[in-house]
Amino acid sequence: MIARRAFLIAAGGLVVAPLARAQPAGRAYRVAIVLAVSPPAEMAGPDPIHPITRVILHELRSLGYVEGRNLVFERRTAEGNPARYPEIIAELVRLKADVIILAPSLDLIRAAQSATRSIPLVLMGYRRAVEDGFAASLARPGGNVTGPVTGTGSDNDAKRLQVFKEMVPGLRRVAYLAPKVYWDDPESQPVRQAAKMLGIELLPVDHHPTDPQVSFAAIAQLRVDGLFVAPSPANYAHRESTGRLAIAARLPASVSLPSIVEAGALMSYAPDLLEVQRKVAHYVDRILKGAKPGALPMEQPTRFELVINLKTARALGITIPQTILLRADKVIE
Repeated sequence: MIARRAFLIAAGGLVVAPLARAQPAGRAYRVAIVLAVSPPAEMAGPDPIHPITRVILHELRSLGYVEGRNLVFERRTAEGNPARYPEIIAELVRLKADVIILAPSLDLIRAAQSATRSIPLVLMGYRRAVEDGFAASLARPGGNVTGPVTGTGSDNDAKRLQVFKEMVPGLRRVAYLAPKVYWDDPESQPVRQAAKMLGIELLPVDHHPTDPQVSFAAIAQLRVDGLFVAPSPANYAHRESTGRLAIAARLPASVSLPSIVEAGALMSYAPDLLEVQRKVAHYVDRILKGAKPGALPMEQPTRFELVINLKTARALGITIPQTILLRADKVIE
């Protein structure tokens, strides 16, 4: 009964104090994680600075996988250079990785699937696995791809823009910060349609892969009165810089990560990203125990959190409506 309960907890994505699990003696599993932008120094050591790498590694440890004992944890990053994706994946294939964990980058996932259809690929919250042909369905992906998703569709961004407009009714011209491919993709259509309905002109700004100050210099030329930051690996890698640069530019910013709000952005509306990444470790665990990735449903979040930086609001002279404050899950004073 205890073992069955532990399995159901992992399968449902609930996070509790996990039961200790003994892994087969003498077997060392090789699990790789590949990031798109973040520097390798942030991924190093038993307690990495990079929050996602850290939470996945710690959750694997709680499930019984310990580096130097029964786990080889390969850390790789393209450091903002997508041209490196094929060589990184090719190396991991040569190393015969048991599982490869991938950042939610379209080009990275394509490179991985082009290199292998046999090594399980666990995606760190990719929202368009079905639309982009990586999975047959969320319920039964098929093939070698699975993992939790960070949203229930691109309508999430439209909802976030709506909340942003409620908080700052005077918004008229808003910079849309994302890699150019995001603006050109059908994924952006719901938020673009929502902008029209809300009387907002969205102006795309290509997120520089390594230097966010370049992006903000471009934003300054547009004379916008707000900033909407799309969820992307680049925006995650520069999360603290984005928050600081937004407040320095005196721009209210709507983002998809609470950590950017803590650094100075006005608000975020999104699922708990670290909770999603804990689930990644459970996918890896189930695969290493024999589950086929194509048979593991790609779980969707059931709860979204609204986080507001009241200190930023006061600095920008914005009065947050009481109705919005009452809906907030967290308010930073």
